[in-house]
This record gives sequence, structure tokens and C-alpha cells, in this order.
Amino acid sequence: MMSGKYTSIDAQQVQGSVPAVPDSRHVTVNFADSNLQTFPPSATQGKITAASGPPRDADDSFSKPISGSDEPQQGGWFRTFTVAAYKPYFDVDTSDVLERIIDSLFPFRGSFNEKTATNPDLYGPFWICTTLIFVAASIGTFVTYVAHKLKSKEWNYDINLVTWSAGLFYGYVTIVPLCLYVILKYFSAPAGLVQLFCLYGYSLFVFIPALCMSIVPLDIFRWVVAGVAGFMSATFVALNLRAHIKSAGERWFLIVAGIFLLQLALAVVLKIYLFTVSV
Repeated sequence: MMSGKYTSIDAQQVQGSVPAVPDSRHVTVNFADSNLQTFPPSATQGKITAASGPPRDADDSFSKPISGSDEPQQGGWFRTFTVAAYKPYFDVDTSDVLERIIDSLFPFRGSFNEKTATNPDLYGPFWICTTLIFVAASIGTFVTYVAHKLKSKEWNYDINLVTWSAGLFYGYVTIVPLCLYVILKYFSAPAGLVQLFCLYGYSLFVFIPALCMSIVPLDIFRWVVAGVAGFMSATFVALNLRAHIKSAGERWFLIVAGIFLLQLALAVVLKIYLFTVSV
């Protein structure tokens, strides 16, 4: 029945269903399955890499090569000059560094090399040497300042203490392990170079409290402190390398003795050049 412009449909005469009109503007949204309930993530690698990495939806244009880029992937010797080559040697956390520092203060254990054989680090040695540089320069400057003021003498700051300390500690922890690496390789008892860097770096930690105690203006006390620190550091290195160097043959004792005396010489050098004050 029609009335004007309107049409009336009898509900009883309509059968079936009316198909829905498709909307071309409709967008289907697919939600990815969430894995927030999984902890820790399955892709965790190392101790600090995955924990501190950016979220997956972050801008990672600085961490991944651009698709289609013509930049070649570096390999072989070229990899030595990249940051990624040294990343595994800094993959340690605070508990690891503290444990290794504590081991260096108990030199008679001789178990440092065994604990760090699979994961030697350069993080601890770098910061130990850097701390030693500033501690040695500042404490040495303070000692000379006090000595001059006690005798009412004019005092001038010596900036060379910083550069001298940097050359001493960075040079020692780099050159000595390199030379030892060559010597052990010559005697067919090769050791890992990074392992030697790690061992010598942590062996210097004992000099930090020793330098702080050298503020006491008693020369005999400073000699005792330097001697004890040198003995602990030398014993730590010698005992940890003794078992390995024994495979070098009959001359192993001379090598270990040389290592021990060289560490003692470092303590003597620190005492003479930093805490021998002439006013």
C-alpha cells in the first residue's frame, strides 16, 4: 500500500533476511598476541644488553643498518676497530665487578682466573685505572700542600701529576700484559690477552685504599703501606698465573718471580714519585 511518497511494507509478506551493505571505508584491525606474561623474555642475551635495550617499536635507525644501504659489513681485522668487537668485554653487572674486586683483595685464593675464564671484562680494569689516576694525583697534591704549609713555604700546584699518573697506570696495565702475552706464547704456554688485561687491571685496585692511607705524614708509615699493597698485588697476579705458567717448562719459576718483582717495583715507584716530599 502506498500513501504519497511513502511505501508501507507488510511484515507478514517479508521473508528471509536483508544482506548487509558493505562499507568500503571499513578497516579490519588485527591485534597481535601479547607476550607480556612471559618473563624473562626469550630473546634475552647477556646481562645488560636485553635489559636496557629499546622497545621494539622504538626508532632503531642508529642500531640497525638501513635496508638497501651500500655500506659493507665489516669483518676480519676491520672488526677490531668497531665498538661491537669490544661489547662482550663490557657485558658485566655491578655484582660481577664487586666480586672480582673482593677476589683481588684476597690474593691467596688464586681462583680469579678460573672465575673469569669464560667472561673476562675490561670494564672493571678501565675504571680502576681511571680512579687510580685521579686518586694518585689528588692525594699526591694534597700531601705536598700539607708539607709546604707546615713549614710555611710557598706551594705551587703541579699539573704534571695527572699526566704522569695517567701514563703510569694506563701504560702499565697495557704494556705489561702485552709483553707477558708474547713471552708466554714464546714458551708455548699462550694465555688470553683479554684475560691478562683483566687480571692486571683488577690487581691494581689495592693501590686505591693504599694511596688514601698515604695521607698520614709519616714516611715510615707510607713505606709500610706501599710495601703491603705491592705484596698483595704481586701475590694476586703471581698465584693466578702460576698454574698456567708451569706448562712453560723448567723456566716457569723465573717468569713467575719476574711478575712478582715487577708488581713490587710498581709500588716502589708510586712511593718515590708521589709520596716523597722535599720542601
